[in-house]
Amino acid sequence: MSSRYAIICGNGRFPVLALEAARRQGDEVLAMAIKEEADPVIETLAAKTVWISLGDLSKLIDTLHQDGITQVMMAGQVKHVSIFSAIRPDWRLFKLLGKLATKNTDSLIGVVVDELKSEGIELVASTRLLTSLLATEGLMARRKLTGDEEKNVAYGRTVANTLAGLDIGQSVAIADQACVAVEAMEGTDAMLRRAASLVNGKELTLVKASRRRKHLLFDVPVTGPTTIEVMRECGARVLAVDAGRTLLLDKDALLKAADDARISIIGFAPAEG
Repeated sequence: MSSRYAIICGNGRFPVLALEAARRQGDEVLAMAIKEEADPVIETLAAKTVWISLGDLSKLIDTLHQDGITQVMMAGQVKHVSIFSAIRPDWRLFKLLGKLATKNTDSLIGVVVDELKSEGIELVASTRLLTSLLATEGLMARRKLTGDEEKNVAYGRTVANTLAGLDIGQSVAIADQACVAVEAMEGTDAMLRRAASLVNGKELTLVKASRRRKHLLFDVPVTGPTTIEVMRECGARVLAVDAGRTLLLDKDALLKAADDARISIIGFAPAEG
């Protein structure tokens, strides 16, 4: 990738870590910060920051052209409920949304990606700057899974991959080889708390899937120390993720928190097809 590019910054640690990595390698980065989501700290990390609202597609494209930027990456979550219910599209985005048959994540972001491409702007992999934080295959935290937990993970991966393939959500909560809750627009933490309220103290297994995509351009599964805190709160003892397609933000702190909480973290080769 060239040394000049833009990062569209959503919420959480992802864009912060990406900008820190870019600064370490001397890249000149334009941060396109989403007003409803991004942390103001990014202004201290980027060469230049421009704030945009969720629906400001014209401003995004015009700014990239003015700054001579031809490559852009997406980093950080944009809450699905915000995309669905709070977005105020400008004329360009409004025209594109009118062509959609469905308004799931792939459709909504995909139409923006196509528009960027038509303007000579390439979307590059979200994980390009943070490959060292991608999950690996096998056990990543010290605690080994029990036989029952392995069965929960195997079942949960089947359910999660089906869910992700339908572009509904990325995560499921499993207990006693039964699916207790599936993630939709509310996000993983809210889904876990809902699951905990249903199982009367039974231990949960959290399984995240990566949608069977061949790319890592957007909506990459992410987990961090906060996820471990919520798992501990909810009685979840296992986190299963797709290796090479899931970012473990603040990886060292995440794994230490998992070890301290006696939580297993395990990576699997992503499902194909």
